[in-house]
Amino acid sequence: MESLRQIPALIGHREPHLADQPILAVSDVTLRYNGKAALDSVTFELITGEQVAVVGPNGAGKSTLFKIIAGVLPPTAGQVQVYGSGPGGHICIAYVPQRSQVDWSFPVNVADVVMMGRVGKLGLFRRPAKRDWDYVHQCLQVVAMDDLAGRQIGELSGGQQQRVFIARALAQEAELMLMDEPLTGLDVNSQEDIFAILAELRQRRVTILIATHDLNLAAERFDRVMLLNHQLLGLGRPSEIFTPDKLLAAYGGQMRLIETNQGVLALSDTCCDGDEH
Repeated sequence: MESLRQIPALIGHREPHLADQPILAVSDVTLRYNGKAALDSVTFELITGEQVAVVGPNGAGKSTLFKIIAGVLPPTAGQVQVYGSGPGGHICIAYVPQRSQVDWSFPVNVADVVMMGRVGKLGLFRRPAKRDWDYVHQCLQVVAMDDLAGRQIGELSGGQQQRVFIARALAQEAELMLMDEPLTGLDVNSQEDIFAILAELRQRRVTILIATHDLNLAAERFDRVMLLNHQLLGLGRPSEIFTPDKLLAAYGGQMRLIETNQGVLALSDTCCDGDEH
């Protein structure tokens, strides 16, 4: 389990952004563990400002894909480019991990967590100035958490913790945000809070990649959906991707398809148990 200070999001140097290159280009990315492919020849590009949901069964490689894009894991083969260069030199990528993968007992308050997002802008050895703390509080205001700036992070609800991590990404001035299961375990109101923040991020032209198990939310709330099960099985509009043949290829016996008057209803038997997927 990761501590808050171990969560990757910041690199202390910058690579130029080439205007003629996509914000994210993943080319033939493969990652093998003990001879088995966690990801196999995954290729796609994202459009600046779009919001894409990544869906697939447990163990499909969603978390692995996010960590490779963030530059945390090197692929066995293939490459990731952010605006034309590898992810290791960029500070514009924010990775928001699953809550179950974080040690919330780490003794740090909300404002300090968000200030961690400024490290890439400050450099490792420069202390935050007043303008940096002002920016942190502006980011907390965006996610409606400024009144809890002094609260210990472990005392927050799940939805509040997610909002703090999004504020941390805002403080980083992230242009590409990777969110791993941010809606899992949240009630309906907390989920709506997250979607309200995503709407704000859309206005800021932040590109979002979100892993989720909820096919309905993926279809209703996102520009495109990515269907992943070690291989990329489809990326496009939900009506193009959530077809019986593609869903059965992804989920197999873990999903039942039921014909209704409104079309095909997909019922997944998978559950999110906090494991890597």
